[in-house]
Amino acid sequence: MTATTVSPTTSDQSAVVRARRPVRHIPTARLIKVELRKMFNTRSGFWMLLSIGVLSVVATGAVIIFAPDDAVTYESFATAIGLPMSVILPMIAILGVTSEWSQRSGLTTFTLVPGRGRVIGAKAIATFLVGVVSMGVAFAVGALGNLAGSALAGVDTVWDISLSTAPQIVLGNLVGMAIGFTLGVVLRNSAAAIVGYFVVSLVLPGILALLAQVREWFSDVQPWIDWNYTQVTLFDGATNTGREWAMLGSTTAIWIVLPLTVGLLFLRRSEVK
Repeated sequence: MTATTVSPTTSDQSAVVRARRPVRHIPTARLIKVELRKMFNTRSGFWMLLSIGVLSVVATGAVIIFAPDDAVTYESFATAIGLPMSVILPMIAILGVTSEWSQRSGLTTFTLVPGRGRVIGAKAIATFLVGVVSMGVAFAVGALGNLAGSALAGVDTVWDISLSTAPQIVLGNLVGMAIGFTLGVVLRNSAAAIVGYFVVSLVLPGILALLAQVREWFSDVQPWIDWNYTQVTLFDGATNTGREWAMLGSTTAIWIVLPLTVGLLFLRRSEVK
């Protein structure tokens, strides 16, 4: 009985070579560019981003047309533009994360970049950049609207938002985006994360405010656990004292840092279905 020797084929040898070849490290900057491109390439992301510019112009026009002359101020334009943005920006953050699962693009993403933490980090940076740029566009449109509105109304141009208030308004919107981003990481489902955001931003603050009214001791606790309370303070530009910044840090830890940490632990092992 003779032994038969089977020599490996060319395809088998190529597969072995590819398996032994080290995986090329993808720079973080490239990951961020890819995540930014995803936000623009998907239909939902594209229309969300486009709606920021459209609604900013519509809100500015509404103030010019309907606001009385004494209300044609920069704060009026900023408030009108900020209301829709406070809803749209968190939705962009949610879709930026959940699209990997809802569209199953994570099968490709996590194959090319096995380190899921790096992908989520790139998404977080891309979300931050979109938020900052969007706020810059909103401030610019509001400034143009203020100049045009005051000229049409024949009144003096009023700039009633200070340089110290503007960064707090930007931070307030970034906190809202961070809440949406966190819900996207934790739930990994677009519909569930969007519903969850409206619950924690609209329903839960009302419950906490009611509880503070009927329980006097809770009124002292509410600012430390209600993220909407501290976010409204940011929008008003009233986060000035060390105690107020500590309250913001407390609500950030409760609603962003802690659930995001837990969500990342589960995300690393979750299956993209």
